[in-house]
Amino acid sequence: MTTILTSLDEIAERYDVVLCDLWGCLHNGVAAYPAAVDALRRFKARGGTVVLLTNAPRPRASVARQLARMDVPEDCWDVIVTSGDSARAAMFEGAVGTRVYFIGEPHDLTFFEPMEILPDAPTIERVPLQEAEGIVCTGPFDALADPSVNRPDFLYAKQKGLKLLCANPDLVVDRGESREWCAGALAALYTEMGGESLYFGKPHPPIYDLARRRLAAMDRSTPDERILCIGDGVHTDVRGAMGEDMDALFITGGLAAAETRTAPRPDANPDADALATYLDAAGEAPDFAIGFLR
Repeated sequence: MTTILTSLDEIAERYDVVLCDLWGCLHNGVAAYPAAVDALRRFKARGGTVVLLTNAPRPRASVARQLARMDVPEDCWDVIVTSGDSARAAMFEGAVGTRVYFIGEPHDLTFFEPMEILPDAPTIERVPLQEAEGIVCTGPFDALADPSVNRPDFLYAKQKGLKLLCANPDLVVDRGESREWCAGALAALYTEMGGESLYFGKPHPPIYDLARRRLAAMDRSTPDERILCIGDGVHTDVRGAMGEDMDALFITGGLAAAETRTAPRPDANPDADALATYLDAAGEAPDFAIGFLR
């Protein structure tokens, strides 16, 4: 049964590391949540390590710059692990060839920057779909357009047997008051049409393996039972934690605010019955839930 908390402090002593999602947990795509920042600071003050684990399809340095613009202070986290870095490594190792068709927005072109951990990786060339060996998707061309607009290109790609590398498994994200489509929605459509999609972010194992490597590099390797995953995505954050045998704290005031009847207040919590109904329908069972990280 999922326990509803009033504060992260109630369970903080059980864990040495938190893997914390960003969008919907630490910020809303526009500005930081002050209570969430304070909660992570308190966890660090107890000696804990905070890993920001995000399905952002960009290198971690790019995400750090974005966080700074949203006034997320560096003293509330220790290291960033991105779906983008996990997917980039696979791309440079040849997962979808060296001539790729890119689906995404201009600000995600950092995805193609060289990785210092792979100095001998081949150059990846962006080409038209008709010349491509594979597809790299960091997100839709237009985040507000229905993914179905990609059907003609996906039909052609499927017939050619192209694999689609998905840099962000999230289906949707809320930017302020607007809901936007993510790369995961396009990858799901491609798979539904009979194409092959490759995933590297939550809930899939590669991003958790990268998080463990980052912790080891900091000399902070931690048993999985001492790691808490925090996130607002029941099919990404919660499912990923359960798949890795890690505990999960579900933030209900993000993507599932309406379904869990979580009011838009920093001190709000979900309605217990609505939460149970939502989790039962989703087939997931996080250890803990709270309206907003605090």
